[in-house]
Amino acid sequence: MPAGRPEMIIVAGEALVDLTLGQTEELHAHPGGGPFNAARTIARLGQPVTFLSRISNDRFGARLRAQLQADGVALDAVVATDDPTTLALAELDEYGAASYRFYTDGTSAPGLDAQTALAALPAALTAAHIGTLGLVLEPMAGALETVVEHLGSDVVVALDPNCRPLAIDDPPGYRARLARMLRRADVVKVSEEDLAWLDPGRAPTDAARALLSGGAAVALMTRGSAGALIVTAQEEIDVAAPQVEVVDTIGAGDAFGGAFLAWWVQRGLGRGDLSALERVREATAFACLVAALTCERAGASPPHRTDLPA
Repeated sequence: MPAGRPEMIIVAGEALVDLTLGQTEELHAHPGGGPFNAARTIARLGQPVTFLSRISNDRFGARLRAQLQADGVALDAVVATDDPTTLALAELDEYGAASYRFYTDGTSAPGLDAQTALAALPAALTAAHIGTLGLVLEPMAGALETVVEHLGSDVVVALDPNCRPLAIDDPPGYRARLARMLRRADVVKVSEEDLAWLDPGRAPTDAARALLSGGAAVALMTRGSAGALIVTAQEEIDVAAPQVEVVDTIGAGDAFGGAFLAWWVQRGLGRGDLSALERVREATAFACLVAALTCERAGASPPHRTDLPA
């Protein structure tokens, strides 16, 4: 990485409010969205990060902005709108695992267009994180594909499909967009559930490796309490996760992706360093730790740097 270059990460995608329904039938509202959670994770871990998204001027939107500011996320690339805040209903099972339904028509997140997104893009970036509904909802998905095309050749691109089948009306179109964006991705973070939907009938490791055919260096396959598997064209490396008392799993995958990128950038590593698998393993172990600690808290609340073991 060139000397003196700012280590700025951009996270692009949706901010929304998770309405969480647990076993008691009580409804709780939490700021959320995969990219929103990833940006908060990066900021709480002490790395400069800016969030590219469209956020409402309503009360939920004010809460989203306030949370980002409290965590230290830069709002320079946030686009204001009077459209109401996008909502997700997260239903928790007895193990704390969440399933989602989304309420998106006419709401804030989907309306980000390419011209606005490019105008909001910072001039100097080290890394970019894109995913979840940012690959689904139009015109935002098309806008973020355009953003990726305009990133400099030295920017590390992390892609997290974080598939939400109930929000994907056009699976073939979604898969085609994902394939195009994978040509520029360096790191692909996927869960076993993502792979089962994206590539049914194929073994998870083989499905993860197939995602690398576009040119990405490494796939990080998350496996819940079992940790993660690093997959490259030739290698597979198992990384264990710390055992914790799970409150819920909301935001754990987002925290994993944000933590990996924060660790990578904090050490001045770039695209070419992804061939150093021992560094990738260290970053993945750190990501597993951060994700596990997120599971100990209700809602998506990643740990701060001061919460981590020395």
